[in-house]
Amino acid sequence: MSTTPAARPHTTAAPAKGGGGRRLWFDLHSWIGLKLSIFMAFVCLTGTLATVSQEIDWLVFPEARVTPTVQRASWGGMTAAVQRAYPQWTLESLSAPHASRFAARAVMRLPDGARRFVWVDPYSGRVTGDTTWFNAQRILRNTHRHLMLPLKIGVPLVSALAVPLLLTLISSLYIYKRWWRGFLTWPRADRPRRLWGDVHRLAGVWSLWFIAVIALTGGWYLVESLGGGAGPAADIVLSEPEVATAPADAEAIDHAVAEVARQWPELQVRGLHDVSARSLLLDGEAQAWLVRDRANAVGYDLQDHRMTGQRDGRDMGIHQRISEMADPLHFGTFGGWPVRWLWFVSGALLTTLSVTGVYLYGLRVSDALRSAARRQGNTHAMAISPWRQVWTGVARWRWLWIPLLCVWGWLLAVALRAA
Repeated sequence: MSTTPAARPHTTAAPAKGGGGRRLWFDLHSWIGLKLSIFMAFVCLTGTLATVSQEIDWLVFPEARVTPTVQRASWGGMTAAVQRAYPQWTLESLSAPHASRFAARAVMRLPDGARRFVWVDPYSGRVTGDTTWFNAQRILRNTHRHLMLPLKIGVPLVSALAVPLLLTLISSLYIYKRWWRGFLTWPRADRPRRLWGDVHRLAGVWSLWFIAVIALTGGWYLVESLGGGAGPAADIVLSEPEVATAPADAEAIDHAVAEVARQWPELQVRGLHDVSARSLLLDGEAQAWLVRDRANAVGYDLQDHRMTGQRDGRDMGIHQRISEMADPLHFGTFGGWPVRWLWFVSGALLTTLSVTGVYLYGLRVSDALRSAARRQGNTHAMAISPWRQVWTGVARWRWLWIPLLCVWGWLLAVALRAA
């Protein structure tokens, strides 16, 4: 319902009888859905896959897979295991497992400045191996966020799609009268145009809420990219280590986690950052809902055994809170796997809308051309491809989107070779 292309005025009738205002909404909906279809479908597809990117990495890399047991390794134990296995690498952060069968993931910086992931079994504390930093999650994130272009170019370009997406949402409510009756209307399969029209409307009404969420959060990303962001969260000062490369003490880390749990029992630690022999930063989930883990953080001095700072998501201003809410809402990273898979299915429906919308356009134009051919007695024009009509209808816009996607493909190849 968000991207319904329709035939040009001279090839099809108005959507239904009604005032000129409804026709204008229909034309706007059709123009956006057709001209932006290639780019819109690509961005929707990559965003959909990004919601399950960690599951994709779990399938690709055996190092990320573990078998759950009753025993649990401590944060200090996992940190020590990683630093013992790769003593020449610098530990930047350690993240809790994504789910019960996932390994914990450490980000390590190599002497040459490159990064790699190191995986550690959260049950046994055993390091299972290391993998490339440029994995499926990174590829899909960079693609969906900025097409691997420079951030100042790519982020505004992609997030600007929030504007036409919101317009198609609004216009669909004018075009589809009594849309609330469509939730349980099963598609009619008597002819292709009716079938795909019903499929498009059915997917559309079930996606209304999701389109609104994606359009609003995407609009916020656009505001941020144009200089309207809330800025970084309150900084937490960490004590500087005497020797930058010295490994952290496992017992001191476990003591820090226990002490933070005593002073802030609501904080569920999900990650360690800026780990050194002297200090570290702990973040995770606390009382503030719908914020990134970094919104709730504690700095801790491992030698003096004291907290050096605290950041609570509840203390943030409205502007900062909106900034922290955007990612969880956009990617469905709150609420565990049920929300994540709901976002995946909804994203798949949104991608389907882009495809079924342009196919409907092709069917409408094909039907109109066949009708004209019959009236003229021309039997050679009976076999008309709807997709060919779509390609023609996109017109000059295809020469914007196709080169842009070719640039993305080239940048992806370069990044993969360098990884």
